[in-house]
Amino acid sequence: MNKKLIISTIISILISLSNVVNGDSFTSSYVRLDPPSTDIPLDSEFFAAPEAYNAPQQVHITQGDYDGKAVIISWVTPYLHGSHTVYYGTTKGKYTSKAKATNTSYSFNVYKSGQIYHCLVDGLEYNTKYYYRIGSGPSNREFWFQTPPEVGPDSPYTFGLIGDLGQTMNSLSTLQHYMKGEGQTVLFVGDLTYADRHIDEAPHEGGLRWDTWGRLVEPSTAYQPWIWTCGNHDIDYFPKLGLLGEFMQFRERYPSPYKASESTSPLWYAIRRGPAHVIVLASYSGFVKYTAQYRWLDNELKKVDRKKTPWLIVIMHVPLYNSNTAHYMEGESMRSVFEQWFVDYKVDVVFAGHVHSYERSHRVSNLKYNISNGACSPVLDESAPFYVTIGDGGNSEGIAGEYISPQPHYSAFREPSFGHAILDIKNKTHAYYYWHRNQDGNKVTADSFVLHNQYWTNYV
Repeated sequence: MNKKLIISTIISILISLSNVVNGDSFTSSYVRLDPPSTDIPLDSEFFAAPEAYNAPQQVHITQGDYDGKAVIISWVTPYLHGSHTVYYGTTKGKYTSKAKATNTSYSFNVYKSGQIYHCLVDGLEYNTKYYYRIGSGPSNREFWFQTPPEVGPDSPYTFGLIGDLGQTMNSLSTLQHYMKGEGQTVLFVGDLTYADRHIDEAPHEGGLRWDTWGRLVEPSTAYQPWIWTCGNHDIDYFPKLGLLGEFMQFRERYPSPYKASESTSPLWYAIRRGPAHVIVLASYSGFVKYTAQYRWLDNELKKVDRKKTPWLIVIMHVPLYNSNTAHYMEGESMRSVFEQWFVDYKVDVVFAGHVHSYERSHRVSNLKYNISNGACSPVLDESAPFYVTIGDGGNSEGIAGEYISPQPHYSAFREPSFGHAILDIKNKTHAYYYWHRNQDGNKVTADSFVLHNQYWTNYV
C-alpha cells in the first residue's frame, strides 16, 4: 500500500470516528455514472457454461456446520448422470479423501432444472487450504477453499458484505471489485438473481436466470463460502406456474447448515466463524412471538458466548432503520419484536439489503415507543447496534435514489450508489469497516469507520 493511500485511509477513518462520536449526519452528493441497470443478455460470455459435456457448473460453497469445520459444496450438471463424488485433500492434484453428494431437480411450467448436487464435506482442519475436484473424466473441474481459524476471540477474520446483486453489468462490477479484495467469506443479505422479474413475460427465463446467475458468481462462490439470506425476490409466488411462494428455487439450490444451530428452517440459522457469531434471520417468515423463528432466536441468543465469539453480527433482508423513500418502514414490525434483544445481547452490527442504495446509521434504538405513549423518535444509544443497508449490489431495478429530507439524526452516512462492503475484524475489541463504491469501473472507499466491540469495550 502506498503512502498516499495510507494517509487517505487514516483521514477517512478519523472523519468517520468523529461522525460516530458527535452524531453527525452526511448525505453524499456523488452522482453515479454506472452502466444502465438491465440484465446481461442470456448469451453473454459472462454466463458461459463449461465446454466439456455435462461438466459441473454453478459451483458454490457455504459453511456446513456450526463452527466452521465443514462445507457444503453444491453444483449443477445439465444432465442426469453426473458424478456424485467430491474428491478433496490438502495438496493440489492429490485427493486423499472423498464424500458423496445427494442430488435433486425441480420443474415448473416449461422450465426444468439440471441435476442439483449438494455434498457435505466435514471433519476438516482449521486454517487449512483444501483442494477439491468434482465431475469425472474430461468434464472434471478443480477448485479450492480455505477453512477459517478456530473459533476464538483473537483470530482476525474478514467478511465481505453484498446484497441485492442481480445480473447486470453493475452486478458484475460489484463482484469483480469484491474479488480483488481480502474478503474471506461473503455475508449475503438476500435477493440473489432477480429471475422473478422475467417470469410474467417469459416463464422459462424465470428458471434460466437462476442458472445464469450461478455461473456469473462462480468465480467467487466456488472458492469461498457465501452465507445466504433470503429476500423478497427469492420468494417466487406465481401460483399459476406452480410456484407457491415457498422460496422453492432458492431452497433447492442454496442450502444452509440450519440443523447445526437447531433451527427448523433453512431460512434462519446461525454459524460461528473465527471470532464471529453470525445470526441469519428471515424477513419474510413468521417472526412474532410464539413463531418458530422467534423461539429459535430466543434460544440462539442465549447460546452466544462472547468470550469465544466476541463479535455478534445479525444479517437479514429488510432494514430496521432506513431513511430512503424506497421500502421506508417496512422493517418496523420486525424491529418492534427483536430490537430489545439486539440491545440486551449487545449485537455489534446489523446488516440488511432490500433498499438499492447505501446507508449506515449511528448506534440507535427506539425502545421506549409503544402505540400509546407517543415516544416514537429513535434516540442515539451507545448500547445499540449499528445498522447498515447494503442492498446496492447492482440489480436490474436500479438505484433507489430518493432519500427523506432532512436526513434523520439516526442516519450517519447515505449515498445512492452501487458497491459492496468489508468488515475486517482485527481482534476481540476492534474491527475496521469499509464501504466501496463502484465508480466508473473503479473500487472507491466512500465510507469507513472503526467498530468498538459492544461486549469487550465495557467488559470488566
